[in-house]
Amino acid sequence: MKFSVNWLREFVELPASIAELTETLTLAGVEIERFEQRGAEFEKVVVAQITASKPHPNADRLSVCQVNDGSGQTRQIVCGAKNYQVGDKVPLALPGALLPNDLKIRASKLRGVESEGMLCSAKELGIADDAAGLLILSPDAKIGAPIGDLFPADTILDVEITPNRSDLLSHYGLAREIAALTEKALRTVERETEGDGSAAEEQRAHSAAIRQDGRPPVQITAPRECPFYSARRITSVAVGSSPDWLRARLEAVGLRSINNIVDITNYVMLELGQPLHAFDADKLSGSINVRLAQEEEKFLALDGKTYSLGRDNLVIADNARAVAIAGVMGGEDTGVTASTRNVLIESAYFLPASVRRTARMLNLPSESSYRFERGVDPAMTLRASERATQLIRELAQGVPEAALATAGTRPENGVEVRLRHARREQYLGAFVAAAEASRILEQFGLKKNTNNAGETSWRIPSYRSDLRREEDLIEEIVRAYGINRIEGRDRSRFTPASAADQLYDSEIALRRRLIAQGLSEVRTSALVPRVAGASFAGSALQLRNPLSEEHVALRPSLVPGLLAVLARNVRGGARMVKLFEIGRTFQRMDGSEIRHLAIVFCGRAAGEIDWRAARPRNLDLFDLKGILDSVGFPEPSFHRVQKPELALAVELRVTGKAVGFVGQLHSAEATAADAQAPVFVAEVAIDDLIARNTKTPHFRELERFPAVTRDIAMIVPDALAHEEIVAVISGAREPLLERVELFDLFAGNEAASLGAGRKSLAYTLTYRDKNRTLTSDEVTAAHARIRDRLRSDLAVELRE
Repeated sequence: MKFSVNWLREFVELPASIAELTETLTLAGVEIERFEQRGAEFEKVVVAQITASKPHPNADRLSVCQVNDGSGQTRQIVCGAKNYQVGDKVPLALPGALLPNDLKIRASKLRGVESEGMLCSAKELGIADDAAGLLILSPDAKIGAPIGDLFPADTILDVEITPNRSDLLSHYGLAREIAALTEKALRTVERETEGDGSAAEEQRAHSAAIRQDGRPPVQITAPRECPFYSARRITSVAVGSSPDWLRARLEAVGLRSINNIVDITNYVMLELGQPLHAFDADKLSGSINVRLAQEEEKFLALDGKTYSLGRDNLVIADNARAVAIAGVMGGEDTGVTASTRNVLIESAYFLPASVRRTARMLNLPSESSYRFERGVDPAMTLRASERATQLIRELAQGVPEAALATAGTRPENGVEVRLRHARREQYLGAFVAAAEASRILEQFGLKKNTNNAGETSWRIPSYRSDLRREEDLIEEIVRAYGINRIEGRDRSRFTPASAADQLYDSEIALRRRLIAQGLSEVRTSALVPRVAGASFAGSALQLRNPLSEEHVALRPSLVPGLLAVLARNVRGGARMVKLFEIGRTFQRMDGSEIRHLAIVFCGRAAGEIDWRAARPRNLDLFDLKGILDSVGFPEPSFHRVQKPELALAVELRVTGKAVGFVGQLHSAEATAADAQAPVFVAEVAIDDLIARNTKTPHFRELERFPAVTRDIAMIVPDALAHEEIVAVISGAREPLLERVELFDLFAGNEAASLGAGRKSLAYTLTYRDKNRTLTSDEVTAAHARIRDRLRSDLAVELRE
């Protein structure tokens, strides 16, 4: 949110410099993102009045204006704007003026016509971003006066307000924070009338409203969503442009001036933090009813769009229809226009969750919803209404009716939080005197209570809804005391790894292993559309209150999200895509969460040439299988299965238990993703793998004695699996055998010379003894025993 320093100074004495102010707020946890200088204190830029205007003789888009700059002589100015009328007062930059961006004004000819200066927009003066036309000044502006008199120099702070500090979403709220941090006095709102906004005052106003004959009552039929609502009728208003000081305040913090009534409601919101809304009272029909919308009820908002509402949306309605979406936006039918003569000012407290849900569902954020959904101060509702009433009376000649119509009861903050001095010192690690701690909390508006047992508790003010625990109070103390004043005691301290730490480390190690294999990690949403990836998603766990049709269920599989990423990459021109994701999936039956690893392969194998191909090849199922082999599953095995989602499917089993699948997509699904090569996918459950890898690793020395390798080549039936061959070799239990590796395969057309239904396999067997160097005879004997076992158990034909 943007704050005007000049505006803040009306409430509190600020530090001597902007740098000191930003440091004070930043150290207290209120981050200043940046600040900028605003204002229009330029030499030779004055208020001028347009006295005549005619089209440019040589340019259709230009006009020739005669203006009075107060010097006694009329100046001729060529202008390209169209938003002015003769008689308007506008900024005039005289020859010699220097505007922002080093724009120097000179007398010149434009299309053959003399121009003695330039009429300026708000953007050209650097006071707003509006460049649509000239800056039209107030009719009360004095001709010839420096423009800086209307737009004095100011510093605008761009402050990052965290969601829990809704009390800072106003100039008065930030000034209250500054006053507490700097121990300065906080001044009340200028021209504020008497009345403390208390419950007694509210009841008096409500009673007055009931006694007023003929007044349409205010009703609340949804008290949970709207505990309190007030409305004040103001008659005989003169709707027009706002005075320059008001326009300058709004435009400095990023709001566009509309008219004096709407500008006043925005001004009070920025000043006090309470959003207001002004209705054209003559366009309302009967009483005000705060109710839930009907199913499929249509509403035409101020932005010109029609929204379809539901029973979860709170609306403000009259006897005929909804006239506002509560806390979000008013309706176009009852908006204030130039013809409005009577207005109704709304000031209410709405349930934050209700406003947040409606704003998200309709995708309709507003300045009001931004504040309501974070929680406004209930005690500010009547005070803000009164402040707006005063300003309308002063700036629009409005006549407020005596009675204030109200319904419901404002929420009262009765929270008291206990604070123990011993606990405070334990948390801070520093001694802060009890008197100083109490003084700090009192500066922040808390009230101290001490019971008969001597225990101290603090009553929380209504605007600090974030203070709920003892730790919150300790945080307030250290924010004002200064965390930089607390000296560090321990430079380092050993912290034993917890189970959560070990799981995290194991998952990170898995990620790094996959990245080292050339895969790229992606993250996709855990919320999926209703129909996306239905072939893999199966029966997804539906949400009761989805925010949109794109997020209606919790994903039961990671594959649909990865396939969407694959499609974007392929359409972006990627020739090789190797992606993985580690994330949680959700099971519909019991709502349990299971951590999965999913992989997607497609495209060229990075130009690699290996024993399976003499030239560059596409990624295939064996590449994916090799990745899973390297992940670290204990005793992995792969078994051909039928899976309707895949053209080719293999089940991965770990110690005999199925944990996932590997396979190739059907060509139709690959084509839908614009893939020019086969697409291979895998998805496996990894909770057990990660838990297993949290065990402390054991290291061994590098082998001191050399290894000896021997090869075995054999001709076997096509149906004989590699797994069975390795099992027989390992089953020989030769103590010298260290490793078995497949290095050659001839099958299919390449093995036609071997006979139908046969293939050739070749393995390298590695032998080693950890205590000595092996002799050739020892290796030959062990190798012969393995060859004999292959012949006897599998009847293979060995190739010599």
